[in-house]
Amino acid sequence: MTTTVRATSPDERARRALRTFGPALAIVVAQQLLFPSAGHDGGGYQWGLVLQGLTLGLLSALVALGMALIYRANRILNFAQGDLGLVPVTLSIDLILFSGLNYFVGLVLGLAGAVLVGAVVELAIVRRFFRAPRLILTVATIGLAQLLAFGSLALPMLWGERALNSRIAIPFSWHQDLSPFTFNADHLAAWVLAPLAMLAVALFLRGTDVGIATRAAAERADRAALLGIPVGRLHTVVWSIATVLSFLALFLRAGITGLPLGSPVGLTVLLSALAALMLGRLSNLPAVVASAVALGLLEAHVSWNDELAVGPLHLDLGSDYVLAPVLGVVIIVSLALQKRGLSRADSDDTSSWRSADEVRPVPRALRGDREVRLVRTLGFAAVAGLLVAVPYLPWIGRPGNTLKAGAVLLFAVVTLSISILTGWAGQVSLGQMGFVAIGAALGAKATTDWGLDLFVAVPLVGAAGAAVAVVVGLPALRLRGLYLAVTTLAFALATTNYVLNPQFFDWVPAGSFEPRPLLGTWDYAATTEGTYKLCLGTFALCALAVGGLRRSRTGRVLAAVRENERAAQAYGVSAVRAKLTAFALSGFFAAVAGAVLVHHSGQFTLGLFPAEDNLLTFTAAVVGGLGSTVGAVAGAVFLKGGQWLLPDEWRLLTSAVGVLAVLLLVPGGLGGILYRGRDQWLRSVARRRGIVDAEPDAGPDRPAPVPPPEAVPVVDLTADDDAVPVGSGGAS
Repeated sequence: MTTTVRATSPDERARRALRTFGPALAIVVAQQLLFPSAGHDGGGYQWGLVLQGLTLGLLSALVALGMALIYRANRILNFAQGDLGLVPVTLSIDLILFSGLNYFVGLVLGLAGAVLVGAVVELAIVRRFFRAPRLILTVATIGLAQLLAFGSLALPMLWGERALNSRIAIPFSWHQDLSPFTFNADHLAAWVLAPLAMLAVALFLRGTDVGIATRAAAERADRAALLGIPVGRLHTVVWSIATVLSFLALFLRAGITGLPLGSPVGLTVLLSALAALMLGRLSNLPAVVASAVALGLLEAHVSWNDELAVGPLHLDLGSDYVLAPVLGVVIIVSLALQKRGLSRADSDDTSSWRSADEVRPVPRALRGDREVRLVRTLGFAAVAGLLVAVPYLPWIGRPGNTLKAGAVLLFAVVTLSISILTGWAGQVSLGQMGFVAIGAALGAKATTDWGLDLFVAVPLVGAAGAAVAVVVGLPALRLRGLYLAVTTLAFALATTNYVLNPQFFDWVPAGSFEPRPLLGTWDYAATTEGTYKLCLGTFALCALAVGGLRRSRTGRVLAAVRENERAAQAYGVSAVRAKLTAFALSGFFAAVAGAVLVHHSGQFTLGLFPAEDNLLTFTAAVVGGLGSTVGAVAGAVFLKGGQWLLPDEWRLLTSAVGVLAVLLLVPGGLGGILYRGRDQWLRSVARRRGIVDAEPDAGPDRPAPVPPPEAVPVVDLTADDDAVPVGSGGAS
């Protein structure tokens, strides 16, 4: 067999180099223009600031490189990447501080623990989702991050200690002053160990049989498995390497800035790694590393500058809030400029996500049955009666619990909005709390400063939320799946950190306010029962509206575009209009929930919208079930119930275990359990009435049998239009 080797021309090599390092160079140029390295007083160039940025970039590059490796192996965004190294780092630091071990012995034991943690995570958790759709595994990593954070919180208890912010220094002395920072031996260790770790990964992938097999399995897992490559075993190796990279990043960071033991790695830190991952098109490792280092430079300079002045534009900057919107702009611009992939690997990134059982209507032949009508009426009355009676139930007890129950109903509206966007239309959004925050800010502004009644303000705020959602949804016309998810997450973090921050914008309401009576007559805020009834009424109206929309032509069109966009277009359906409609409806209901939530709380504060809730609300929608209103309530109870009812140290454990257990055992969500039971009962009624028989195929003269629940919501992750859903690959 003759092998033809195609020579690479200088022009082609130059284009490849530009694709690899061009984004990093663009970031450095933008940083120098917008956030220069001059001192606050206009002094000379500060090389210490550059060196500090490079240090942060190297540590972020380790996290981003681990994410890229796991993406190449499993085709997922690993939201637990920053936390993978948290448990072995905590173990290493505890051994040094509490057991008195030598620094280097603790480091070696921590590295061994990282290898073990990565292998256990892959074998015990990730391997269980090996044949699951990729987005299910992506959601599972959110629960995994919480589980790992709880583990780091519990480890110090073995020594009878509490998790504290720990800083551990390398045991030799060196320092160098370089304005405006003083660098020490811990910085030196980062400059040496981080590049060595990256070089070791490169040599492993290119120079070892296992590394070459790993690269082959990353391209096409199914084909690699057919060729005899042990794909599952290679995935274990990849997860161990990714955990070691995370361990090194956190351990080195602990010597420079300290390590908050027991706390999950913040989303802003993760967003920096995600930005580098997007700039590197998820799998180009040199581009990911170069982009991460450039973003470290940008992060250091953004934190150091007081303002951004470009022509007539002057923006006040704050180190704790501005980084997220800056990274968000980087992500959105980079994705907008990238060409969509046309390779086979890009097509294989597509994955169906059977996220929830589609709630099937009662068969027409059974709708008039007296028993079915009676049970439906009694069931509806029982649920409605229970919701109305919540403030008066003895186990609710204190008025504060009544307010919490009202908040659960509002978060159920948020999960309903996610159901519209993801369950119906197949568009993945991780930034839903951004729309909620916009609704809250505008709702408080409308009733306090503009004097509008809440009855008038809520629909107007909902319309504003729909308009913003359409603008955010415009990238959905070009981006899908993971790309769109990261874009919406960046939007939410930018919104809640900067755009709606009273520190930067005077129009944003701040502090407490006194809610006005509804329609000038009902002072709902006078009692906790009244506030709960306001939340209940909002939830009831939204649930009825969502149910009606699902049965309407709009709902059917969204489902058709989700299932097969090209086939729907062949029937005259505008896919563009359908996607933007889904974003508008989702943004409307999320903003409505925010407008009522701020009046439920009686104050507008960014503490109502923590960054983590963007991931947790999406997870709650999946766990509850995207196919039903019952699932929305179940997801909201799952999200907020554990946070409110359990001690702080146990919240992470129960939430993490709950997420992983539901995704493994009940992929259709908690709400799907109820509807599967209902369908079983309908089958028994049909058999007793003689309406259907046990044969699966009913003839034309017989009524069709009650079909089993069918899991149909399908979500494209990073697909081209003509890609077909595929699985995750073969196992060893």
